[in-house]
Amino acid sequence: MSVDNNIVRKIARLARIAIPEADVPGLTEQLNGILGWIEQLGEVDTSGVDPMASVMPGTLRWRADVVSDGDIQDKVLANAPDAASGFFAVPKVIE
Repeated sequence: MSVDNNIVRKIARLARIAIPEADVPGLTEQLNGILGWIEQLGEVDTSGVDPMASVMPGTLRWRADVVSDGDIQDKVLANAPDAASGFFAVPKVIE
């Protein structure tokens, strides 16, 4: 795939990036270089490579599923400017 100056201007407009007209040819050359590298990656034979989710092997660390800081409702509501019936009281916003 090849990129020309018009496509660079369109990409800049879609991304809402202001690019001076003098910079358009240089950006066109850079984008064509990037696309060339991507095309080279497509030529690599990966038929013998198993699909993987990560390049680093890893296992999940499991922890005990226990409640650790529960039953502190009074402490939490002590920080509230206004509390009622065990809940935060806030002004009504629906008219």
